[in-house]
Amino acid sequence: MNDDQLLRYSRHILLPELDIAGQEAILRSRVLIVGAGGLGSPAAMYLASAGVGTLVLCDGDTVDLTNLQRQILHRNDSVGRLKVDSGHDTLYTINPEVHVECIPRRLVDVELEEQVATASVVLDCSDNFATRHAINRACVKFAKPLVSGAAVRFDGQLSVFDKRDAENPCYQCLFPDGEDVEETRCAVMGVFAPLTGIIGTMQAAEALKLIAGCGEPLVGRLVLINALTMGLRTVRYCRDDGCAVCGA
Repeated sequence: MNDDQLLRYSRHILLPELDIAGQEAILRSRVLIVGAGGLGSPAAMYLASAGVGTLVLCDGDTVDLTNLQRQILHRNDSVGRLKVDSGHDTLYTINPEVHVECIPRRLVDVELEEQVATASVVLDCSDNFATRHAINRACVKFAKPLVSGAAVRFDGQLSVFDKRDAENPCYQCLFPDGEDVEETRCAVMGVFAPLTGIIGTMQAAEALKLIAGCGEPLVGRLVLINALTMGLRTVRYCRDDGCAVCGA
């Protein structure tokens, strides 16, 4: 690190759990963020400010006026622009040292696998089960840690899936694909704006812990938050031996 970086990231370096080695790992890292909306916005902003070397933003949508209530990566003059382009500009103002790669479309099949394979950590900030399961399959295939968050109405959830250890569960173990699960989205059900900030920021925290190798990531634990009561509880779960994705 140069003198400017030592100063910029000094409050991280002062933490013995991070120190210079942890910050250097952050500077070398490459993080894939799928979704530049309510969750992806605070996650990307904190990862950029923390000095992640490369942030890959993936989102095929454009900014809509209804997004601005919670998607803090975007501004009023961003309406009509691609979210990844708007996000790129915002992140550059936060930390011009961070390299931001923009993918203005939904990642699928080979392209998704290519991006996951080169990432240090993957953040699932999407809003549908099909995307979540596709990301999980790619992360299992390449043994890449996955930080998954969700928020709708006043309810949020967060967990980490890290198949670098084969005994750890994957997303499929917790939420089996094909089950009759009602899919709720913000566009239909609404969402409390600060909740997306809480979950997205927690996703950034888990990603930084994974990169720096400090703390205890939320592997095998699902955090549930009710923003109406600020109630928080943790549910433990384990690997499903019969899992269609990571089972034996």
